[in-house]
Order: sequence, then structure tokens, then C-alpha cells
Amino acid sequence: MDYENKPEGYYNNIRYEMLKYLPLDAKTVIDIGCGDGSFAKVIKERTGAQVWGIEYMKDEALRAEKVLDKVYSGPCEDHLDQLPKHFFDVVYFNDVLEHLVDPYTVLEKIKVHLKPGGIVISSIPNIRYHNALIKLLFNKEWEYKGSGVMDKTHLRFFTGKSILKMYESLGYEVQVHEGINKSRSLKPYLYNIPLLFTHLDIRYPQYATVASFK
Repeated sequence: MDYENKPEGYYNNIRYEMLKYLPLDAKTVIDIGCGDGSFAKVIKERTGAQVWGIEYMKDEALRAEKVLDKVYSGPCEDHLDQLPKHFFDVVYFNDVLEHLVDPYTVLEKIKVHLKPGGIVISSIPNIRYHNALIKLLFNKEWEYKGSGVMDKTHLRFFTGKSILKMYESLGYEVQVHEGINKSRSLKPYLYNIPLLFTHLDIRYPQYATVASFK
């Protein structure tokens, strides 16, 4: 996996748009794919919560250790069994699940580490986003990039509908499921293609989902 050559800012991106889904009374949070801890640090500042992290890249995990309460380095799959059971109020997966070989198993295994009433919050790219969809439909291109919806390190691809089905198939109760970071660059000619234009999910590069498990 080419995680060494990511664009500048990839590992310290603070996903402010994902903070709105965070319960302010959360006491224990884990940010899976925490990068250098920048986003998780904001969570600590806003809630006073105990915040843990898991980060694939060793150097970024070492940086995160300086600001978080506990950090594991390496693939998240290697550390799930080490987490305390029934401990976390919130588990964040910000653009992480699409990088995993088996995100279904990870979402299944994380359940036991949630407190009763705890939630999983995820951001997942939408393969129907117009920039990717139009290149496929009209240019016959499936070209990987250094980041974004067509990130070359993505192993799984989702639509808004398939994200919802994934959570529901695992027994989660979805509380929020919505497109985020709406594009303002929809090409004018697309307005003349009713099949596309009436499917407004193509405006969103990602979906945010909040789900609980009883």
C-alpha cells in the first residue's frame, strides 16, 4: 500500500464537518485511523473525553501519542481484540473502512467494545460522486488518484445505499445517514441528463453515518 506518498495534510486533516455528529457528553472515544491525532485532539478539547487512537502509519502514530491518551500503531484489525470491552461511547472511522480488506468484520468486531448506547460514526467515499461517475460513464476511465474518492489505496467502494445496507446487515440501527461536503462544481450538461440529475447523491463525495448497536 502506498501510504508513504500521500498529499501534504493527509494525516493531519481535521474533519470539522464530522464533529457535528459527536455527542458532547461522550466520555470515551476512539479514532480509528487517527493520523497524527489532530482530529482526536479537537475531540478532547471540546468534550474533555478520554480519546484513544489507532493509526496504520508508525510515524503518525508516534505523533498522535503526544496528544492522545492511548495510541496503537499498525493495522486496526491487529488491535481490536486488545481494546477493552463495553468501553467506548464513540468509535470514529473517518475515511477508513474503504481501506480495509474486510470492513464488515471490523464493524462486527467493534460492537463488543461499545458501551450500551454507544455509536459508530463513519465517513465513507461515495463512488457515485459525479467526478468519478462521469469519467466512468463518458470517458470509460477508472483512474486511481493519490487521494479522494478514487484513492489508489482504497480496497472497497461504496454508494450511499450500499453503506446503509452494510450497517443494517450487521444489525446496527442507523440514526443518521447523509451526504456531506456537497459539490458546487456539477457540470451544466448534467442537468440535461434526467437519470443523473434526479439522483442527487452524485453531488456528495462522502457519506456520514451514525449507527448504534443494542
